Amino acid sequence: MPTSYTPLIIGIAGGSGSGKTTLANSILEAIGEDKIALLPHDAYYRDQRNKSLEERRLVNYDHPDSLETDLMIKHIQTLTRGEAIDLPVYDFKQQTRVAETVPIQPKPIILVEGILIFVEPKLRNLFSMKLFVDTDQDICFIRRLLRDVTERGRTVESVIDQYLRTVRPSFIEFVEPTKRFADVIIPVGGQNTVASDMVIARLKALLPD
Repeated sequence: MPTSYTPLIIGIAGGSGSGKTTLANSILEAIGEDKIALLPHDAYYRDQRNKSLEERRLVNYDHPDSLETDLMIKHIQTLTRGEAIDLPVYDFKQQTRVAETVPIQPKPIILVEGILIFVEPKLRNLFSMKLFVDTDQDICFIRRLLRDVTERGRTVESVIDQYLRTVRPSFIEFVEPTKRFADVIIPVGGQNTVASDMVIARLKALLPD
């Protein structure tokens, strides 16, 4: 059903492990899931089922080409029109999409989170507010290592190899340069309660009555 308001579209970018998800969760908790449609860019990794598991492991998942950003743009535009979408679901252990999707209803805020969301101008220009989470890369690596081992069934060796082979080079080439597009730069991400509280207060002020 079409909505009577234009939703706020908020983008949260930053390196892998920088604290984007923590910040997004802080916003969700403070404002309420009933008011926010959350779209993680990670959900839009391209379907890899036509590749072997070994071939999937060689894909550079930190390169813009690894993501179906055009589909995300279409979904944001659909939500903006007041229509629901089917969010893809990505299996990080099998490194491909699953058949199931998650229905997302239109909400007053569309919250988009991902390392590469400021790279593509067509996506970047949709955002009402652009936040960049800026965290030291050694901290990002430790967080990524712990996450991938405990949540995604990866070995320490495979995480280190991927970080050196693709993650760090792609951060330098694609992610860090997009910091200049941010309206607000937030050091250390969701742990920066002063900055997150300011963002939350601003969003609450902009919400329709």
